[in-house]
Amino acid sequence: MDITRIGVVGAGQMGNGIAHVLAVAGYEVLLNDINQDALDKAVALIDRNLERQVSREKISADEKAAAMARIGTTMALTDLGKTDLVIEAATEREEVKQKIFDALLPHLEPHTILTSNTSSISITRLASRTDRPEKFMGFHFMNPVPVMQLVELIRGIATDDETYDACLGVVEKLGKTSASAEDFPAFIVNRILVPMINEAVYTLYEGVGNVNSIDQSMKLGANHPMGPLELADFIGLDTCLAIMNVLHDGLADTKYRPCPLLTKYVEAGWLGRKTKRGFYDYRGDTPVPTR
Repeated sequence: MDITRIGVVGAGQMGNGIAHVLAVAGYEVLLNDINQDALDKAVALIDRNLERQVSREKISADEKAAAMARIGTTMALTDLGKTDLVIEAATEREEVKQKIFDALLPHLEPHTILTSNTSSISITRLASRTDRPEKFMGFHFMNPVPVMQLVELIRGIATDDETYDACLGVVEKLGKTSASAEDFPAFIVNRILVPMINEAVYTLYEGVGNVNSIDQSMKLGANHPMGPLELADFIGLDTCLAIMNVLHDGLADTKYRPCPLLTKYVEAGWLGRKTKRGFYDYRGDTPVPTR
């Protein structure tokens, strides 16, 4: 099928990045959020990020203007009913995602494909509660979307070939690379990455090393561009905890037990960069380890 108009649900960190790359690739984009302020901030951020690409000669000024002209915004979820593809990028809570799909379903065209940017929730389960499980799949972008080259495509048990091929075509038009993942908890990237982060938190919790020594060890000893605790702060500690809980619940293996220290940070509201405190304190000019 020919996809030309794409709806994006959620104007946060992931949603605005997804809207950015879709618009640059030539798609008409309708960005939805329940908060007008979030929509305004998202459009302003996309504009700044596109301007940065112009300054680095990644795109031309004309291409930036054309991309911005392709982005529309709406607080009415029902407006997305006329799109060819919907990418849900709301918060990583299944009940929230389910409410969004429930509200969308009566307004969708018969051909519209539904997808979720979930990083860990069962695609088969989400799809089973819709009227089109064969036209439903996981469309998982990496953060930050304009920079990261990978997109995980996750088929549910009912996803048909036409739907998969259509989404694969979108990934290719974006100039990104797809990885096909089976529908098991956390898929590929987070199945490997987040338990590593959780183990780094255990290493801190057990006093094997402090924040600085753990991150320096992995950056200089394993050639990682970011240390695991620095990366956790970037992702969001609440997101890391949610993924660990999905792994623990879905696979029933004690090796996926979330570290109590990770839970404590989340309970304190120290979620990382977005709240200015996590494993580092970001309230000053330079990040300072909190342990």
